[in-house]
Amino acid sequence: MPDLLIELFSEEIPARMQGMARDALKKMVTDGLVEAGLTYAGAGTFSTPRRLVLAIEGLTAESKPVREERKGPRTDAPAQAIEGFLRSTGLTLEQLEKRADKKAEVYFAVVEKPGRPADAIIGEVLEAAIRNFPWPKSMRWGAGALRWVRPLHSILCILHDEAGARVVPLSVEGISSGDTTEGHRFMGRGMGRFAVTSFEDYAVKLRRAKVMLDQSEREAAILQGAENLAFAAGLELVEDKGLLAEIAGLVEWPVPLMGRIPEAFLALPAEVLQTSMKEHQKFFSARDAKSGRIEGFVTVANIETRDDGATILAGNLKVLTARLSDARFFWENDLRIAKAGMGEWVEGLKAVTFQSKLGSQADRIARIAALAREIAPLTGADADQAEHAAKLAKLDLRSAMVGEFPELQGVMGRYYALQSGEPEAVANAARDHYAPLGPSDAVPVEPVSVAVALADKLDTLTGFWAIDEKPTGSKDPFALRRAALGVIRLILSNGLKAPLLSLIAKGYPAANGADLLSFFHDRLKVFLKDQGIRHDVIDACLAMPGNDDLALLVKRATALSDLLKTEDGANLLQGYKRANNILTQAEAKDGVEYSFGPDEKLAESEEERALFAALDAAEAKITPAMAAEDFARAMQAMAALRAPIDAFFTAVQINSDNPIIRRNRLNLLHRIRAICAGTADLTRIEG
Repeated sequence: MPDLLIELFSEEIPARMQGMARDALKKMVTDGLVEAGLTYAGAGTFSTPRRLVLAIEGLTAESKPVREERKGPRTDAPAQAIEGFLRSTGLTLEQLEKRADKKAEVYFAVVEKPGRPADAIIGEVLEAAIRNFPWPKSMRWGAGALRWVRPLHSILCILHDEAGARVVPLSVEGISSGDTTEGHRFMGRGMGRFAVTSFEDYAVKLRRAKVMLDQSEREAAILQGAENLAFAAGLELVEDKGLLAEIAGLVEWPVPLMGRIPEAFLALPAEVLQTSMKEHQKFFSARDAKSGRIEGFVTVANIETRDDGATILAGNLKVLTARLSDARFFWENDLRIAKAGMGEWVEGLKAVTFQSKLGSQADRIARIAALAREIAPLTGADADQAEHAAKLAKLDLRSAMVGEFPELQGVMGRYYALQSGEPEAVANAARDHYAPLGPSDAVPVEPVSVAVALADKLDTLTGFWAIDEKPTGSKDPFALRRAALGVIRLILSNGLKAPLLSLIAKGYPAANGADLLSFFHDRLKVFLKDQGIRHDVIDACLAMPGNDDLALLVKRATALSDLLKTEDGANLLQGYKRANNILTQAEAKDGVEYSFGPDEKLAESEEERALFAALDAAEAKITPAMAAEDFARAMQAMAALRAPIDAFFTAVQINSDNPIIRRNRLNLLHRIRAICAGTADLTRIEG
């Protein structure tokens, strides 16, 4: 079985697109080959800034012949129907077969497709993939019609087997396939274009031409080199996986180089230094492990030089100095405003529109401050401090530094609040009130920060609900799902007893509280499913009173989920459902509700009397446990009913001929239902 090697060689592919491109190339080509009747053993993709590569092992040499029978119209059908069938099969009337089918004679088409060599199939599939490649952005160049992310220069496409290597012929807009490629743009010039005979030969020759093909290998080389340089300088590298992946997509032969930040800029906040170097120059930051101060940087060159990178570092340092000079100017100007009380920024936000129907940023801040004051008692924060913190939290949006680096909003707010003399709790709230933004973000825990963060997200949700701007399908332009998940995580992580309906009512007045609560429940379901709690368990708990208290709801759902994972819990559920079904049918048939207290004196068997005793014992434990919101203890007490309920159904006939005994037993089933239903709506549990 031959192996296939494809390389699409072009000008530089943006780093952010390379991962998607690798996946797309693999899927488009392998899917196309399989649909055409070929199979393969394995496939791998690689990319560098200038090439996209697919290697397939164990490809079948040709597709198998296919024989397909298709039933057509009756032989006496209208001519149009017969002609349509002929067009769909590509056959003539003489090539159709007549066969008896029930009471009529019908036409059958027998279509035989011979096997095709892999070369022909590959050529068609690869050409289609190139012409229809899903680049987020693409371009045309010259007079050709092909669109590619950057000008495409060459197509390498070879099949390799025991007999050797051969080129798979294809041509796209004048670019014909071949068996040659080229190495590093600068360091590989000495080799020129060179031929390859297999993937192994290709990878070896590329490395000789100073190209490290594997993205993960380049990442590992960059990280190891950067860490070693930082360690040698007495510093530690600041981890940044996103930047690492991006840089690995910018170089074919990574050469890490270490530089020192000029003394004049070391007083800038670490976040400013790190963000400026990352965003403007793709530098890693290196810090002093003890002080946390950013003192160095690591840049990654794409070339080895005779002076070991000294000229590259000098050029980078010149640009860095200019960038950090700008940052220092922003910092010093912002500090002047902060030390004067930030009044200039307060006035500035009055002129910034948050949303046309929801007013200015200043209007929004006033709403958040009022809501933070209401929420403060729930988090244990001082109400005056929470309100004050909310009024300051967004002022850094008017700062020059956040204008340059929007990702530093909140971070800079903390620095400016401290510089203006605010207490640390207020300053921390400015930093933390946006959190959590994503599922992996840390959740604020300081009382003032939690109050302001909740107020910020609830104002966003109630405001957009009030103007009927809700998420639809996959569209969520105002990140309302993220805001709702943030509220959920803030409440659950801090164990807050915070009834959402009450908080929603204190937010934007026109918001539909019930509808917004349903939105929270939908997000909570997603959140709990990720933690292994089934949707029907969540539904059973949502049906209970107080379902706007999310912390209470999750405690109930967790306890029920744990119970149902046990043998007693699963069997108890069956007993409960049996009791509920019998009771429901009897009440529907008799037109009465069997909800009066059963009398133990009418019990006729030991199993019946044992159930009375078990229900008394369970109720004595469940009632105080539920009052204390100790759902785990309540569920354990309920699980103890499993054995006596099983024994009761085994030994006792509910529908006794004696109507008094029958009524008493149905009332006993009602007691089972009432005790179990007090913990959750078990009718919603599947199975």
